[in-house]
Amino acid sequence: MSPFFQFESDFVDSLRCIPMIVRYKLDTCGVKLKLHQWNKFSESDRQQTVDAPCSTEDEVRKYKELLHQLIEQRTGETATDLAIDENPSWNDAVNIPESVIQQAERVGVRITPKQWESLTPIQRFVLIKLSRSSHENANFLPAVKEFQLIPV
Repeated sequence: MSPFFQFESDFVDSLRCIPMIVRYKLDTCGVKLKLHQWNKFSESDRQQTVDAPCSTEDEVRKYKELLHQLIEQRTGETATDLAIDENPSWNDAVNIPESVIQQAERVGVRITPKQWESLTPIQRFVLIKLSRSSHENANFLPAVKEFQLIPV
């Protein structure tokens, strides 16, 4: 099974943008990876950040170390650490974030609590990220369709 989403298909072959799976892991381990840093990574580096596990406490620590090492080696910069949310909203299968509700309304969709609950944490993460006002939001509707929240 591919770690990428269908709505990312226009860039995952080259990995020119940071894919959602890596963004999810970045939030999990608390490292800020800027696009210019990502662009200095080799294809192998990028694939390693996609493939490396980041679930258990030990894996999260090792993933963070990997990112620190890659950023330092490829850019000469020091990685920026971020606070890790102990209870991220994507792990909450009950409460739909207001940003998601509003973005869904903008595209003419209503996500029910039952649908929200049926999503995996990474799917909820994606919808939260794609609904933020600082994001271009172009992939929100394709993600909603991919997650089968509306008929395609």
